[in-house]
Amino acid sequence: MNDETDPSYEGLRTGPDGRDRCWWSGDDDLYRRYHDEEWGRPVADDRRLFEKICLEGFQSGLSWITILRKRENFRRAFAGFDPEAIVRFGEADVARLLADAGIVRHRGKIEAVLNNARRCLDLLERESSLAAFVWRHEPDPATRPARLTKAAACAMSKTSESIALSKTLRRLGWAFVGPTTCYAFMQSMGVVNDHLEGCAVRAEVEAERAAFVRPR
Repeated sequence: MNDETDPSYEGLRTGPDGRDRCWWSGDDDLYRRYHDEEWGRPVADDRRLFEKICLEGFQSGLSWITILRKRENFRRAFAGFDPEAIVRFGEADVARLLADAGIVRHRGKIEAVLNNARRCLDLLERESSLAAFVWRHEPDPATRPARLTKAAACAMSKTSESIALSKTLRRLGWAFVGPTTCYAFMQSMGVVNDHLEGCAVRAEVEAERAAFVRPR
């Protein structure tokens, strides 16, 4: 089951606890906990959604485990990803962040968070919540793969829904929100369930999604 050279390999990895998981969860305990406890479980909290879309922007060009290991540093550096606090950041804060070795010191990505905080507050003047806006991009279940294997998952680095979300956000002035970034965001926040067929967590996530009240 773990032989990735086997043509029949479907992308599952058996952990030391005997549970089968999506291949990308790897051997890192932090990554496995993220896979089991967070990834794909539906989220309606605006702060968590804003944090995740910002962190997905930081992940661009890097691995997610790099960001995950720095997540608490990011939270401290960006005031818990509270948009109302971030909009008060100025040049001194940008300088502080560029000097912070605990985060990814990329000026464009740092400035994108400051920009996106302003754009988020603008959006909330027109929408009931960021969550309601995001969840409107949930795909029709009929368009999803009948059986989600590694090959099927890897073929969906972006979708028509993530392209639409990206276009809308960019039209509203958001930065670092390309279609691939938006799809990774949708996967992580449970807008889709991309745990593979046979993954021990897939059924749990699907049950949570079935019980989840979509924000309006």
